[in-house]
Amino acid sequence: MPLIRPGRRTMPAEATRILVVEDEPSLAETMRYNLEREGFGVSLAEDGRRALERFRAEPPALVILDLMLPEMSGLDVCRQIRAESEVPIIIVTAKDSEADKVAGLELGADDYVTKPFSVRELVSRVRANLRRASSAADGPPARGDVLAGGGVQMDVARHEVVVRGEPVPFPPKEFELLEAFLRRKGRLLLRDYLIGEVWGPDYFGDTKTLDVHVKRVRSKVEVDPHNPVHLLTIRGLGYKFID
Repeated sequence: MPLIRPGRRTMPAEATRILVVEDEPSLAETMRYNLEREGFGVSLAEDGRRALERFRAEPPALVILDLMLPEMSGLDVCRQIRAESEVPIIIVTAKDSEADKVAGLELGADDYVTKPFSVRELVSRVRANLRRASSAADGPPARGDVLAGGGVQMDVARHEVVVRGEPVPFPPKEFELLEAFLRRKGRLLLRDYLIGEVWGPDYFGDTKTLDVHVKRVRSKVEVDPHNPVHLLTIRGLGYKFID
């Protein structure tokens, strides 16, 4: 389903607000129109500096961020937003920019869409990321337990992780991944299972997002991430956490 050409709509003040950072005016207005048709409020920013100004002046519930921007690159914007907030970030990349996708995910972006993308794909990604952010804000399930393994201790209820005696911050998706590994120590966890567990059953991107997030978890829990002894890759299948 192609993107529909824009028209202006006025949304109620209470609508969930999304910041769209895109320097191509026609695409920005098209995204605004389609998102507003789905009930969202939308703010636009055409360059990196204005994106940060609008983000700080009126914090959105989610950011859609093109990586190719004037004034300040999308990667720099992503880095700055992630330093200030855990708001979901969906990066927009060109079809052949694999390196940009990985760089954005490593800087803390939650998801990506590749140009050209459909209305259905964009809205699905937005709704899925908002649902996950809402669940994280409401707090984890009332399990109240502490998980441990490989020098890691995780207090699920408090959303706290200590690695070899030092507290280490874990954003929501990294926390959920680590929790999945610690609850199932010694078991092979297939990629499809982990994606469904953390990104939800309606996620229809590729596995690159998962692999990058696992890499970030590994960098925090392993003494030598290049030679892991706890969070292992089972080639062609998935991952396993061993104590």
